[in-house]
Amino acid sequence: MVTTGLGPRRSAVLRLLVVAVALAGALIGGLGGAAPASAHAALTGSTPAQGSVVDHAPEQVALTFSEGVAMGDDSIRVLDPQGKRVDRGKLRNLCSDSVVKYGAGLPPGLGDGTYTVSWQAVSADSHPVSGAFTFSVGAPSKTSAAVSPQQAGGGLVGALYGVARYLAYAGFVLLVGGSAFVLACRPAASLVRSVQRLIVQGWALLTGTTVAMLLLRTPYTGSGDLADVFDLAGLQQVLVTKPGAALIARLLLLAAAALFVAVLFGTYARLQEPAEESAAGEQDTDEAGEAVEDPADRARRHRDLTFGLAGGGVLVGTGLAATWALAEHASTGLQSAVAMPVDVLHLLAVATWLGGLAALLVSLYWGPPVERSAVRRFSRIAFGSVLVLVATGVYQSWRQVGSWRALTDTAYGRLLLLKVGLVVVLVGLAWVSRRWTGRLTEARAAGERSSAAQEGRAPADEETEGAEDARADEDREAAKAAVGAPATAGAASAPDGTPDRAADRTPPPDETPDPARAAQLARQQAALRTARVKRERDGDPERLGLRRSVLAEASVAAVLLVVTTVLTATEPARTEEAVQATSGGRSTAANQLQVLTMPFDTGGPGGKGTARLDLDPGRSGSANALRLRISDASGKAVDVPEVKVSFTQKSRKIGPLLVVPRHVGKGHWRADGVQLPVPGQWQLSLLVRTSDIDQVTEFKNVKIG
Repeated sequence: MVTTGLGPRRSAVLRLLVVAVALAGALIGGLGGAAPASAHAALTGSTPAQGSVVDHAPEQVALTFSEGVAMGDDSIRVLDPQGKRVDRGKLRNLCSDSVVKYGAGLPPGLGDGTYTVSWQAVSADSHPVSGAFTFSVGAPSKTSAAVSPQQAGGGLVGALYGVARYLAYAGFVLLVGGSAFVLACRPAASLVRSVQRLIVQGWALLTGTTVAMLLLRTPYTGSGDLADVFDLAGLQQVLVTKPGAALIARLLLLAAAALFVAVLFGTYARLQEPAEESAAGEQDTDEAGEAVEDPADRARRHRDLTFGLAGGGVLVGTGLAATWALAEHASTGLQSAVAMPVDVLHLLAVATWLGGLAALLVSLYWGPPVERSAVRRFSRIAFGSVLVLVATGVYQSWRQVGSWRALTDTAYGRLLLLKVGLVVVLVGLAWVSRRWTGRLTEARAAGERSSAAQEGRAPADEETEGAEDARADEDREAAKAAVGAPATAGAASAPDGTPDRAADRTPPPDETPDPARAAQLARQQAALRTARVKRERDGDPERLGLRRSVLAEASVAAVLLVVTTVLTATEPARTEEAVQATSGGRSTAANQLQVLTMPFDTGGPGGKGTARLDLDPGRSGSANALRLRISDASGKAVDVPEVKVSFTQKSRKIGPLLVVPRHVGKGHWRADGVQLPVPGQWQLSLLVRTSDIDQVTEFKNVKIG
C-alpha cells in the first residue's frame, strides 16, 4: 500500500489559511477580546449629577440616555455608605418625547454621606451597557459600597458571545453565498462533495451559534455568570425582547433553509447528472416496463426547480439578513426605516461575494476542474456585489459616523477605515483573479485555433482523441496496479488480447476471488484516477494562478469578517460625538466610576495581596477622589508601611503625577483633589512596600474622560 504526505501546494494552502486564522485571532484579541461591547446607548446625564454634593437627600435618582434602552426593577441600584441598598426597588419610566429617562425612588430620611449608584441596561441595538457613579448628601464620606469592576457584556461570557457572533456571520456567508454560487454560477457544483460540505457546514454553524447566543443572552445582559445559561426563567424573559425574538425567527428560517439545502443537493443535483448516466437510467426503466422521461420534460423540470429554488433562496436569505438588521445598529438612530432595508442589502451583498468566493475556492482545490464560464459568471456577480457594497456602505458610514473628523477621533471611525482598507485589498485581489480568468480563456482558445490550423482537424476531434488517450492511460495504469492479483480479480483477457474463455467459467470453490484483494485493487484504481485528475488540474499554470489568487482573497475575507463583527459591537461615532457634546466635550468614560483591581507580590513574607483602587468620578479637569484598599491573600484588610500612586500619559509626555494617599483606617487610604489635566488613556502605577526591603510597583491603564 502506498501512502502519500501533504504535497507542497496543499502545505502552502494550509500555511496561508493558518496565517489568516492567526490574523483573525489577533484582531479578536486586540480589537474585541474579552472586553465588553462598547456602549451603543450612553448615559448623558443624571440627577443628582455624578460627584455632586446636595444639601438634602433627593426623592429619586434619575438617569438620561442617548437612545432607547431596556431596563428592569433591578437595573438601578442605590447603595448607602455602608453598601446597603436603599432604593425602593421599582423602576420609574420618566421618558417623554425623544428624552430617554428612567429613575429609582428613594425613601425619606436618608442620612448624610456618599451614595453609590450602579446601573445596567440593554441598548436598543441589543448590546448591554452599565456604569456607576457617586453623589453625596451633606458632605462626602467614606464608603464601603462594592461595585463590580466587570462591566455588562464582559468577561468570559462576553468573549464567548463575541465569538458566537463572528461564527454566526461566517455561517450566514457560507450558507447564502455558497447556495447562490451553485444556482447562479455553477449548477454542476451541486454534485461536488466539497461544495456540499461547505454549504451544509455553514447551515450547521449558523444554527449552532444562534442557539448558543440565545442561551448566552441571560448572562450576557445580566449577571455575567456562565452558569446562568441554564436559567429557564431568564430565557423566558429573553424571548420577549427584540434580540430574543430575532434569534427565534432566525431558527425558524433555518428550518426552511434545511429544506432548501435538502432539495438543492437532492432533486436538483440529480438533474445535473451527465446525460449518459441519465440515458442509461432511463433505458433500465424502459426495460422494466415503466415510462421513460422525455428530455423536454426533464429540461422543463430543471427550469421550474431552478426558478423555485432561486425564489425560495432569496426569501430565506433576506429573512436571515433581516434578523440582524431588525436587532442591531440599523434598528436605532437616524433614518432607521431606510437603514434596515439598506442593511439587508449590505449583508446579502457580503454573503454573495464572500460566500461565493469560498465555494469557488473549495471547487478549485477539492473538486473536478471548474468551467471557465462558471468563473466568469461569478466574476460578474462579484462585481455587482461590490457595487452594492459601496453604495450601501457609503450610506451606512454617513449615518453612523456623521463627520470627517470622527473617522480618526473615534474607535468606530478607525475601525471603519481599517475595513475600507481591507475591502480595497480584496477588490485588488479580485482584479488579479479576473485577469487570470481572462488569460485562461484566451490561452485555451488560442491553443485550439493553432492546433486545428496545423493538423487540419477541428478542436472537437482533438478533444475526442484526447479523451480516448486519457481512457487508454487509465487502462494501462489500472493494469499496472493489478499486477500480482488473481486472474479472476483482474481483467479477463489473454496475453494476446483475445478473451479468456476460462474467465467465463464458474471458478471452482478453491479458486474463489479474495474479497480483500479485490477491494484493495478497487482502492488502487480509484487512487490512480484521483491522482490523474489532480495532475491534469495542477498542470495548468493559468488555473494554478487562479487558485492562488482566490485563496489570497479568501484569507483577506476572513480577516475582513472579523473587523466587521467588531465594528457592529462598537459604539457608532455619531453617538460618541453627541455624548461628548452634551457632557462638555468629555467622552462616555467620564460617566464611569473607575474601579481597578491590582494583585501584587513583593516577594517577602506576607507579600502577596490585592489592591483595589477607586477613582471617583474618573474625570479630567475636576477634583477626583482616590480610595485605596489593601488586602492580604485571604482578602482581609491589612496595613503596609508605604503606598504611592502616580499617573502618566505617555502620548502627551505628561507625568508622572505623584499622589500620596493618607491612611484613614486599617488597610484603607484616601486622597482628595486628584487632578488629571486631560482626558485619554493614562498609566497608573502603584507602589506597595510590605517591609524595609520588600516592595513592588504594579502598572495598569485607566481611561479618563
